[in-house]
Amino acid sequence: MYNITVIPGDGIGKEVMKATLSVLDALNLNLNYTFAEAGDECLEINGEPLPEKTIQLCKKSDACLFGAAGETAADVIVKLRQEMELFANLRPVKSYPGTNALFEDIDFMIVRENTEGLYKQDEEKYTENGAEAKRIITRQAESRICDYAFKYALKHGKSKVTGVHKANVLKKTDGLFKKIFYETAENYKDKGIDAEDFYVDATAMYLITQPKTFEVLVTTNLFGDILSDEGAGLVGGLGLIPSANIGENGALFEPVHGSAPDIAGKGIANPLAMLLSAVMMLNYLGETEEAENLDKSILKVLKESKNLTPDLNGNSTTDEMAEAVKIELLKLNKSYI
Repeated sequence: MYNITVIPGDGIGKEVMKATLSVLDALNLNLNYTFAEAGDECLEINGEPLPEKTIQLCKKSDACLFGAAGETAADVIVKLRQEMELFANLRPVKSYPGTNALFEDIDFMIVRENTEGLYKQDEEKYTENGAEAKRIITRQAESRICDYAFKYALKHGKSKVTGVHKANVLKKTDGLFKKIFYETAENYKDKGIDAEDFYVDATAMYLITQPKTFEVLVTTNLFGDILSDEGAGLVGGLGLIPSANIGENGALFEPVHGSAPDIAGKGIANPLAMLLSAVMMLNYLGETEEAENLDKSILKVLKESKNLTPDLNGNSTTDEMAEAVKIELLKLNKSYI
């Protein structure tokens, strides 16, 4: 049995979470869910967006599934990452059939450092002249994330890792990142993993002009956040991008689309980013066969194009699309009658 903390959150987070849990019921697994609160509604009801109880539940669980947070997102997800020491943020960029992908056969992973950089909120403050934020780059954190990226490449049969930085301008902070990146690369040379590096602005261009050349990208917190949203644009939008937050002793999985208040309550949100986040969770738990079956079921529904939400040029609801995935999953698990 796996103990999973479930945080539906705000807006469409509740809708895609409900749909995803329905699909997960078709797995041949015993998943025990504990529901927890976080987000805008939690703030309104409890006076705080992320209660200590939720943090403790996440720390004790085998994995966490998170839906979405609204205006309190930075106070929720960033704090959860820090409290749980989830140092690696994985954002796959993969093109699927039946979507609005700009290119076919895109498949690369962005590995983003999750704990420092400009996203350390306690280092941002107002001053007499305006405001300032301190950019924190440490050898420990950057060595850890670079090593994680090379290990990921090795484990998944990739042959190249790309370091992304702005060392020509940020000579000390990104200069250190670049130095650490190539120090780490030396440890993987004899294992068939090549290393290259680009400035972040050049990378932003290359993602558009030559996205198929990338396999694994590793970068600092802010750059990774921005580039992964650009990656979403390559493969059909944020409704198709899952993510994983991985630490030494825990993990949290979430779609990157946010609470989408403009469509919340309409029942038309695309559940795929949440479902694909669940695929990542299953792989993390070591349930690779179940993860593969869920991924195949999603692929089948996309190829058939009969049960797609409006963002994918269909007219199905969130629940209808999820139900179509569930039916395919039941077939694969040989429990469909």
